[in-house]
Amino acid sequence: MPEGAEKKAQSQPATGSTSIAESKVFISYASQDKAVADTIVAALEHAGISCWIAPRNVTAGAFYADAIVRAIDSASSLVLILSKDGARSRHVLRELERAASKRSSVIALKIDTEPLPAAFEYFLNSSQWLDASGGHPERLFPKLIEALRGVRDDAPQTAENPASTGAPTHPIRKAIVGALALVVATGIAYVVVEKPWHWNERAHREPASSNPTLAAPQPPPPAAFAPPPHSIAVMPFVNMSGDPKQEYFSDGVTEELLNSLSRLNELQVVARTSSFSFKGQSVDISTIAHKLNVGNVLEGSVRRAGDTVRITAQLINTVTGFHIWSQTYDRRFTDILKVQTEVATAVADRLKVTLAGDEAAKLGQGGTKSSEAYEAYLQGAQQLSNWDFGEADLRAALSAFDRAIALDPNFALAYERRALALNDISIFAARPSEIAEVRAQAVESAERAVGLAPSLGEIHVTLAEVYAYGQLDFTRAVPEFERALILSPGSARVQRLVAAFMGQQGQFQKALVAARRAVSLDPQNLDAYTTLGQVLTWSRDYAQALSVLHTAQLLRPDSVYVRGNIANALLASGAVDEARSLCESASVPLPPPSRQYCLALAYRQLGRQADAEHQFHQFKAAHPGASVEIAAVYAQWRDTKDALLELAKAERQKDSALQVLRISWALDPIRNEPQFKAIEARMNFPQE
Repeated sequence: MPEGAEKKAQSQPATGSTSIAESKVFISYASQDKAVADTIVAALEHAGISCWIAPRNVTAGAFYADAIVRAIDSASSLVLILSKDGARSRHVLRELERAASKRSSVIALKIDTEPLPAAFEYFLNSSQWLDASGGHPERLFPKLIEALRGVRDDAPQTAENPASTGAPTHPIRKAIVGALALVVATGIAYVVVEKPWHWNERAHREPASSNPTLAAPQPPPPAAFAPPPHSIAVMPFVNMSGDPKQEYFSDGVTEELLNSLSRLNELQVVARTSSFSFKGQSVDISTIAHKLNVGNVLEGSVRRAGDTVRITAQLINTVTGFHIWSQTYDRRFTDILKVQTEVATAVADRLKVTLAGDEAAKLGQGGTKSSEAYEAYLQGAQQLSNWDFGEADLRAALSAFDRAIALDPNFALAYERRALALNDISIFAARPSEIAEVRAQAVESAERAVGLAPSLGEIHVTLAEVYAYGQLDFTRAVPEFERALILSPGSARVQRLVAAFMGQQGQFQKALVAARRAVSLDPQNLDAYTTLGQVLTWSRDYAQALSVLHTAQLLRPDSVYVRGNIANALLASGAVDEARSLCESASVPLPPPSRQYCLALAYRQLGRQADAEHQFHQFKAAHPGASVEIAAVYAQWRDTKDALLELAKAERQKDSALQVLRISWALDPIRNEPQFKAIEARMNFPQE
């Protein structure tokens, strides 16, 4: 819809208009680009391609919003005129978002050199581009017409545009189910640290819906597949042992091989979350490659029998479809680590990646020569990866890492995972009297890991996590995060955690660079998109935050973790009634504490004082230790005294939620209070 258009259509006659049912191409543009839009429409319709464009095709007296939605839903394609003004237009962005959700083909005609905001990049990363930024867009009209003719017969099957075959209509994928907590208005990332009632995607894995109407909508496949030449995805190696209990071993071998390859700076390795998202599915290599945007796929199998292991690996070029390397290794179990290094070296060689001396050494660094220690480590890694708020799982993982270390006191990666397990225990499972001791042990393990394998970035980022979120020692965390970024630029986990930390420190430019890099390395990971959305929310860029979070919904429409972040951004942006509606929803209920917190804020701003107090009373009664969150509500209610008392309590308790003190929008009303400034100064936040 043109920027600045009124809610109702102007009353000019709809001469030359086509009906919605007949329309094939929706033209999206900012009002400043109307002349270009009209020229495009004239060229397309001269070529026999009917168009829908506002305000021409809006019936007099009709509502713009309804007409726009119906037109996009019935169109097979959307032509997007990209310019400086178009990139700034909320209406254009909403039209693009709607087309993506309907899986319509999108063709973007870029008419100037203005860089695109992140929100447009994410919707357009798999779309067809026509670049007319050098001027004279009419020169590209033949290509535009050719592209549109390729999709003109593929209109979505809607009630207004039924398919001749009588196939069912393509549903709007809007249902979102599950129970995962709202990321509260304090803006806490909870990528690393949460309170038990703030469930996150990592800690609580929601079952995939069996209802086909809830399947995650996917953007259309790219028109031209051109992945980076040194990009690779390592798919989960198949467990061929015949024993399902050995799944941890085949998964562990795959993950360690993936980690080894990610240490090579010339390679772009897709992260575990994205590559493992296809596990157990019958998905062809071409589809995987397009979704992950990789030029190569490494797949294989692991068969373990007694003291022997057979590993088969094959490397496939996804552009040509050819197998470019394969090898089978029959070795004793004690040689398993050597095999992983051999496979990684062979892959690098076939992809013509030059291994520097230090990179070759990093392939096997941090590991162990003890097969028994390695097996214990893999068992612990699986338990740590899959735990679902059960203290027993965390304790079992810790016990496994302790066994690995007892068998090999120089096993750096076992110390690193032990530190992560201890950090999680200190947050989710430890009794108040033991939290300080558990956190101290986590620091000791992480520091020991760094001492044993100082060139591994993933170990430095774990030490940074422990400093920042276990000890609230942000100043000591900074050099560790920075070191991790230098050593492991290809690690999605490193990029994501750096983004969260830098965002919480108010260093938004660094945070956004890292968050966008994490998305590119882990394109199927909900947390990567959510972290980017959180950083944008913290930086008060609410429009882009909501855009990115809605993109995340394309991956997991049933995730209330994403819905919680959306509610947070809505509250922050002032869209209180939309947030209220989302948090009240009975069809997709949020967990009680999240719902109570959200509604305590929303009702108060909407003038429903008694309802707000009722929700807040329930929240405080159930979670008296949530001092930062309670302070945030008081701050929003302009109860400065009680807000500051709760923050002082959080400081005494070393509440990990204080990490957001600098950037929480909900605390803004008390930010200039002397007591607030004193607490902030004592937190010893690093300076930029």
